[in-house]
Amino acid sequence: MNRLADQTSPYLRQHADNPVDWYPWGEEAFRLAREQDRPIMLSVGYSACHWCHVMAHESFEDPETAKVMNELFVNVKVDREERPDVDAVYMDAVQAMQGHGGWPMTVFLTPEGRPFFGGTYFPPRSRGGLPGFVDLCRAVDDTWRNRRQELESQAERLTEALRQSALVSGPQGELPGAELVAQATSSLARQFDADWGGFGRAPKFPQSMSHDLLLRSFTRTGDAEELAMVTTSLDAMASGGIYDHLGGGFARYSVDAFWMVPHFEKMLYDQALLARVYLHAWQVTGEPRYRQVLDETVGYVLRDLRAPGGGLYSAEDADSEGEEGRFYVWRPEEIREVCGEDADEAIAWYGVTPGGNFEGANILHRPVRGDLVRPEAVERARRALFAAREQRVRPGLDDKVLTEWNGLFLATLAEAAAATGDLGWRAAAVELAEFLATHLRRDDGRWLRAWHPAASDEGARLPAFAADHAAIVDGFTRLAECTGEARWIAEARSAADALLELFWDDERGGVFTTGHDAETLVARQKDLLDNATPSANGATALSLARLGALTGEERYREAAEAIVRLLADTSGAHPGAFAHLLSAVDVLVGPPSEIVVVGERPDLVAAVQRRFLPRAVLAWGEAYPSPLWEGRDPGRAYLCQGFACRQPATTVEALEEQLAEV
Repeated sequence: MNRLADQTSPYLRQHADNPVDWYPWGEEAFRLAREQDRPIMLSVGYSACHWCHVMAHESFEDPETAKVMNELFVNVKVDREERPDVDAVYMDAVQAMQGHGGWPMTVFLTPEGRPFFGGTYFPPRSRGGLPGFVDLCRAVDDTWRNRRQELESQAERLTEALRQSALVSGPQGELPGAELVAQATSSLARQFDADWGGFGRAPKFPQSMSHDLLLRSFTRTGDAEELAMVTTSLDAMASGGIYDHLGGGFARYSVDAFWMVPHFEKMLYDQALLARVYLHAWQVTGEPRYRQVLDETVGYVLRDLRAPGGGLYSAEDADSEGEEGRFYVWRPEEIREVCGEDADEAIAWYGVTPGGNFEGANILHRPVRGDLVRPEAVERARRALFAAREQRVRPGLDDKVLTEWNGLFLATLAEAAAATGDLGWRAAAVELAEFLATHLRRDDGRWLRAWHPAASDEGARLPAFAADHAAIVDGFTRLAECTGEARWIAEARSAADALLELFWDDERGGVFTTGHDAETLVARQKDLLDNATPSANGATALSLARLGALTGEERYREAAEAIVRLLADTSGAHPGAFAHLLSAVDVLVGPPSEIVVVGERPDLVAAVQRRFLPRAVLAWGEAYPSPLWEGRDPGRAYLCQGFACRQPATTVEALEEQLAEV
């Protein structure tokens, strides 16, 4: 057993019995590398990563491979979800060297932490143009001993390149306007797959933030093509195998262009971001199928990822019983045994065939795209199949609670609870927020990144990053809009103040990934590009823009505008990488509409909450320090925009007429 046995990360504990002498990331490993003059072999992954498991089985569990690794290197394992700062630095290095990245990530470092060679998955023996892992290790060792100067020069060049994101600066003139969003939607249209939805070719990721940006734009322009891009994609994804038709929720991505065969891992962040798009699509179109997908996705998270006390676990694995997707696939005879007289309808509905569509079995899907609302017999069959599936061995659960991902889901859940009036969702959102405030914050107020039920030191370790702060600012803000409780605005302001104090770059603007109080890495970077989750800078801009509109705090709005200016030159041309930032642009140039409902008027509050109003904020219930509340009479709704207020509305009809114009 190596040094990972006492780690709280599920991913690190998966490797605790490897014959590799793993170290967790930390000074002990780097000190040993300096003392022994050996490179560090850094391996980065996460617990739900299928190819991470493959490389572990092939190489890290093999005694002969481990012997070579232990002789030549100091070997360090990192959970990328716990340490996104470490992952980001070395992923940038791998992408610079190889032109692409991914996980597992394998990087060789000097004892000072500077990268000199890296890649992703390496097979045990050479194949497909990839060197065998042991051969690679021996080649790196040979170069380290005999051509050290070459490696040192490569490391120096890479390290300097890694620092470039912090040096980005933008124009200081006028704030970019709605034309930047229009430029972005035009770019998305050129990348759009008109047949199957989504953007680009296989493998296909949902790109939920790009779809949400299109919905935002549609509410401004009324462009039918923008809406069609969203509905085509949402229908294709929810009809495909990437969606869990029995239990709800989405897999991480599809290996094909038509959303059929997923990598089966289910990540909390995907549920948060996709549920949000389906919510907005339901609000815009009124289509029951989008509400169904929303209900089932939220239902999956609250049923299968919920920790005692209300926090949310990170992910479920792709594998069970050593096979990818085994938990999810079906053969016709299994369906007939479970469903009885409803089997024929279920087999037809879910496109089940004797030959199957995945290694002789069937990934359930809906062949008639967009036809998702189930007839009674199919619904009976779905319930029966779900109950039978619950008796199978479940995929592995990553039971850490991450502040950022929980903040993303909190924002979605609060917004969905308000829009639907679902009191159970509202209670779950409050419980989740209280869990975060209780378990993910030190006594001195410093937010933390991760909580683990197995941890002895009250569960939480590692200082939170900028992305964590931005996510909880948005989550608390939207919870305040959902509940009308002033304490959540106070929590949002506290987290926003910490975000600006710990992460803000006073010289160029924007937020660094790590705080001023964090461990020093070889580069201090800025997270500028959206990936599977919003970039830290995009999330900061959007959350501060909305919080500034609610509180009247100019410094929040000014910080949001500074980030937009920082990235204005590149964001419109590359919308897939800046969709969240462009949503902040959409709010700032709106300008944001400020709606205040004073007194006990739940009918007026509901009239606002059930609409998709992407450029609006809502204050109601308990008053808090903000100019929005000044001089307001009870029993009325006030709608203000661009420093001008409309006539107070006292009826739902009058308010809805004003909202329709917004």
